[in-house]
Amino acid sequence: MSKLIKRQNNLISKAPFSLTHRVMISVPLTGLIRAEWALARYGQMIPCNWSQAEVIAWMDMFSPLGFLVADARNVAIQQFMAGKFEWLYFIDHDVLLPPATFARWNEYMLSRENPIWGGLYFTKSRPSEPLTYRGLGTGYYADWKIGDKIWIDGMGLGNNVIHRSIIEAVYNDVEEYQIGALKLRRVFNTPQNTYFDAESQTWNTSGGTEDLDFYHRLKNKGYFKKAGWSKHQEKEYPLLCDTEIFGRHIDWDGVQYPAHGEEKQFMKKGK
Repeated sequence: MSKLIKRQNNLISKAPFSLTHRVMISVPLTGLIRAEWALARYGQMIPCNWSQAEVIAWMDMFSPLGFLVADARNVAIQQFMAGKFEWLYFIDHDVLLPPATFARWNEYMLSRENPIWGGLYFTKSRPSEPLTYRGLGTGYYADWKIGDKIWIDGMGLGNNVIHRSIIEAVYNDVEEYQIGALKLRRVFNTPQNTYFDAESQTWNTSGGTEDLDFYHRLKNKGYFKKAGWSKHQEKEYPLLCDTEIFGRHIDWDGVQYPAHGEEKQFMKKGK
């Protein structure tokens, strides 16, 4: 364990309030956040009987800064594993949370019916598309309306909760690597590959994002079953997206996506 993580855990242990280590929030940062994000993050409705002491200190929050996205998530994983937390909650620094997000996620944690779930948000682009996927290379999945709970096999990690059992299954199975003084496990990885195809006599490149790579490895390598979630291993689409928790993706100019009403096609009649 790095000296940085040991020092952080020591400070937590000396806090003047009781910690249950139930959930850890991780916010990978570039160094800047919008005021809208801060208001949405710290303006959350707090469920009853949560360990609240201060606005920031009521629950552990870890913000990796200055890493590539996959590496920042792996720094959070190291802190999460060392702190013996039960749930890991990723909030990206450009996703605005609806006010009831924590309260809704608390219900899911209490039910213990799913190891992974997340809310809905759209790409930061024009036109903007929902980050709801079934299969690779198929475009986004569109057969739903806002308010539905849908099953998919790919989504963003900007507002997602993952159970410790899933993290442990992957953590114990992947290689260790080092960034500076930190020794990390490659739980998250940004896939990049360059190869020469002798048959076609061409060079080829492939790549992807750490979120879809992570979710598809869970299914393809049997991590759901290894973690004790056999029912989800058998599901064709094992990830739950609660589209009622609809967050906005915000850029540095304050533009919130979807910016041109792209969400209207997903609204139920009468709304």
